[in-house]
Amino acid sequence: MSGDLKLNKIMGAGLATVFVILMVKEGTAFIYHTKTPEKMGYFVDAPEEAAGGPAEVVLPPDWGTVLPTADLAAGEAAFARCKSCHTVTAGGPNGIGPNLYGIAGRPTASHAGFAYSDAMKAHAVTNPTWTLDEMDLFITAPGRHVPGTKMSFAGIRDTATRINLIAWLRSQGSTGMAIPAPDPARQPGAASAPSAGGTAPVAGAETAAAATGGQAGAAPPAGPVGQSSTQATPAAPPAATSPAPPNH
Repeated sequence: MSGDLKLNKIMGAGLATVFVILMVKEGTAFIYHTKTPEKMGYFVDAPEEAAGGPAEVVLPPDWGTVLPTADLAAGEAAFARCKSCHTVTAGGPNGIGPNLYGIAGRPTASHAGFAYSDAMKAHAVTNPTWTLDEMDLFITAPGRHVPGTKMSFAGIRDTATRINLIAWLRSQGSTGMAIPAPDPARQPGAASAPSAGGTAPVAGAETAAAATGGQAGAAPPAGPVGQSSTQATPAAPPAATSPAPPNH
């Protein structure tokens, strides 16, 4: 008899526990009720690109203008993200990446003792020197500029940061690489300026367009060269008539 009561108590305790858990669950759902949003996700207010619009022309930096004013301290700070793979001291060891002392102007994939990837060796065939432009393109997106490179760094998208970094790298053993002269063709707005060798407008084009109904590309009026459209075409001679028969 006592055994049955003990079993009943255990079963009652178990049912009471389940009942309490259900009550807590339902009560929590009632207190902390959340409303399902009409649209899932978050709205990102980003300007839309014009459909079919011309691609934006991005000019390379005008090194003759930006290098003399670059912030070398900021460039050294930017190099902190490269220290885990590269050294930049004279005679320094190679790490995961090659030593970068004197990198500006150095032949591509040429540092002794470093095992370059096949992709970088192939890239060196068409781009044999680490020019300022080449450094800028590679630092922007290494994997995009040299597909297959072993360098896993995502790149630096900010132009000012890259300029400061490149200026600082140049100061580390590459000062023999002269700063180029300023290039007006690389100044902001140069890409949208009309070319000096553009085609000049043809004199009288507006008049010709008006004469053809406003279509500048319409075909000119038929007729001999130089003949005005107002000149009449000579009439054909009258057809010959038979003489009247004699009146007998």
